[in-house]
Amino acid sequence: MAYSKSLVVLFTMLFLAPSILATDPDPLQDFCVADLDGKAISVNGHTCKPMSEAGEDFLFSSKLAMAGNTFTPNGSAVTELDVTEWPGTNTLGVSMNRVDFARGGTNPPHIHPRATEIGIVMKGELLVGIIGSLDSGNKLYSKVLRAGETFLIPRGLMHFQFNVGKTEASMVVSFNSQNPGIVFVPLTVFGSNPPIPTPVLTKALRVDAGVVELLKSKFAAGF
Repeated sequence: MAYSKSLVVLFTMLFLAPSILATDPDPLQDFCVADLDGKAISVNGHTCKPMSEAGEDFLFSSKLAMAGNTFTPNGSAVTELDVTEWPGTNTLGVSMNRVDFARGGTNPPHIHPRATEIGIVMKGELLVGIIGSLDSGNKLYSKVLRAGETFLIPRGLMHFQFNVGKTEASMVVSFNSQNPGIVFVPLTVFGSNPPIPTPVLTKALRVDAGVVELLKSKFAAGF
């Protein structure tokens, strides 16, 4: 009986082996330049252009060389370099952003649902804050960073940056995703489409309906 059970286990392992071991998690071509106009169904990336149609610039970009316009309600500007802006990153699991800050500007509390983030301050002084999950007691980890100093934000944790210096500031961040996504907390809560019902927010935030309606009006047009 024990011998028969061993044979069953062996045959089961042999049957499952191809599905467990015979996989190629990485691309099988040097480059898969995103065909952003492609209509085919994609899973973890866009369909690939034929290399003959990829052009010559898919490995290079100068987009982050220019500062963004910080004349915004937040006093900051995010220049994105994900797969839609740099199709050469398709399937490679990387992307970058540049964020510029006016004096007193902030990159408000937000979350990247699909990526860990690592960043470096290029200019000025930034207060970088990271809020742990409920498991950590919602602990705030924060530090003022200066040019050349770096920070790390685990995937899915809420974080922010605030210019505490006397000059303009900037930073560059990298993600381990071609499309990290972003959830701006204030905009999500008060500017969703359609709006979150006011009674839900009055109960959740423990404030009067008038406060909720005021905040909704601030974000009705987005950022």
